[in-house]
Amino acid sequence: MATQATTQILSDVVNRHLRYFALFLLLSCHVASGGGGTWQFLLGNVGISAMHSQLLHNDRVIMFDRSNFGPSNISLPNRKCRDSPNDIVSKRDCTAHSIEYDVALNRIRPLTIQSNTWCSSGGVTPDGTLLQTGGDKEGERKVRLFSPCHNNIFDSCDWTEIDNGLNARRWYASNHVLPDGRQIIVGGRAQFNFEFFPKTIAPNLYTLPFLLETSDGEDENNLYPYVFLNNDGNLFIFANNRAILLDYSKNTVVKRYPEIPGGDPRSYPSTGSAVLLPIKNLEAAIVELEVLVCGGAPKGSYSLAFRNNTFVKALDTCARININDPNPQWVVEKMPRARVMGDMTLLPDGHVLLINGGSSGTAGWELGREPVLNPVLYHPDKPVGSRFEVQNANAIPRMYHSTAILLRDGRVLVGGSNPHEFYNFTGVLFPTELSLEAFSPSYLEPQYSSLRPMIVDPRPQSTINYGRVLRVRFLVTGRVKSPVKVTMMYPSFNTHSFSMNQRLLVLDHIFSSRLGFSSFYEVRVRTPNSPNLAPPGYYMVFVVNQDIPSVGVWVRLQ
Repeated sequence: MATQATTQILSDVVNRHLRYFALFLLLSCHVASGGGGTWQFLLGNVGISAMHSQLLHNDRVIMFDRSNFGPSNISLPNRKCRDSPNDIVSKRDCTAHSIEYDVALNRIRPLTIQSNTWCSSGGVTPDGTLLQTGGDKEGERKVRLFSPCHNNIFDSCDWTEIDNGLNARRWYASNHVLPDGRQIIVGGRAQFNFEFFPKTIAPNLYTLPFLLETSDGEDENNLYPYVFLNNDGNLFIFANNRAILLDYSKNTVVKRYPEIPGGDPRSYPSTGSAVLLPIKNLEAAIVELEVLVCGGAPKGSYSLAFRNNTFVKALDTCARININDPNPQWVVEKMPRARVMGDMTLLPDGHVLLINGGSSGTAGWELGREPVLNPVLYHPDKPVGSRFEVQNANAIPRMYHSTAILLRDGRVLVGGSNPHEFYNFTGVLFPTELSLEAFSPSYLEPQYSSLRPMIVDPRPQSTINYGRVLRVRFLVTGRVKSPVKVTMMYPSFNTHSFSMNQRLLVLDHIFSSRLGFSSFYEVRVRTPNSPNLAPPGYYMVFVVNQDIPSVGVWVRLQ
């Protein structure tokens, strides 16, 4: 009976992987490839320009734009219409401004948003619901919820909205999930404060003078602050060109970090990007957490572009800091090319992908120039001076309002780009983009298929607990080089060059072995011992063999 059960489990796993990759292989026949990575054109018109994107644990991606600038290119479901009193084009709107993208089927369906989500923020809750906050006009204090469909009916779930769910206007704010499952919402235009959702304690609004200190007046340069959870439970908050460590429970700054050398801004609208590098050695007495900030624009660039049509060359540097070092200092590295409005996406093998953006100007309508078509891989563990690797170029500029998120199969989904007040497809430098593409890092190339693990256990949607031994069984037809890595990725909410909540943990290795003379292997790792290291919720678990990751498996950590 045990043998039959194992055979059935293996059959289920293989069939699941085959179904998932069927579309992937079909689309691979229509790609652009080169020295590093492969591009796939997925859909030419998804109806909206993907300003915001979030992957959910049912492998659907929720995307949305703003909703007060006239019709999109996709109708609302069931021929519905809605009143839109703040729309600057039409007061009656019968089109959708949000969609759900099914990764496996490569298809979309329209969703209904009732209020303006322009330049908003979000993240997923521990039960996998997308919590989305703020926007503009009538949407500025809204909270919106999207619960993934769990009954396999593709069109049965949609947005719900909570009026006055926020205590202050949240436009260009940042969210982060906390160890207790709440989300903190930080900053926004003219909001030098933070709050929580759901509301559980008073007061409901907390001042944060750091955000006022980092404002450059009309240029601002402190919007969409980069927020990361430290393993001590405090928050690393970066705005403009410097950062603090905040004990949000007491609203006390416990550490101030130096300015990045040079002092140029890295936050919106002089938009760089930032990422928390993979977290390793989770059982160590002091866990090293490093933040990497890349790109941006020299001080004054926004005003020069907005007022004088002068587009200054973007910054060509990254700065890296160990936030738990007793004397933390930024280490500056030079990128292969200047980049503004780029996105930084963690990959399951522990590398970082820099993608999208331009090389002059700033964020804002019509203010970016010189698209950067080549993604770049950043290798965190290599020596300074050898960490960047230029990838194969894309053919489509992805400028202001572009997005990039990791999918469970290891590809990076790329969409959006609308540097105009309205949808504009002709007579402009960079037409509005309604298309979706995927970038496949070189680890997905066919020559590595024999090295690619296939996870058999844990099963999808399993629940795992903190501080336990996790047994991961997998199949590899080729050579396995020990130790293999097991990584866990928290899915991010991506908008305006920042992936909120993005987090990759490398689980501590305990034991690994081959199961008899078969191609089956088992590795035992320890799950994170604290929600300070890994907030509760759904993660993608990957097995990485010689830098070749498996398809991820969704698990719920609680």
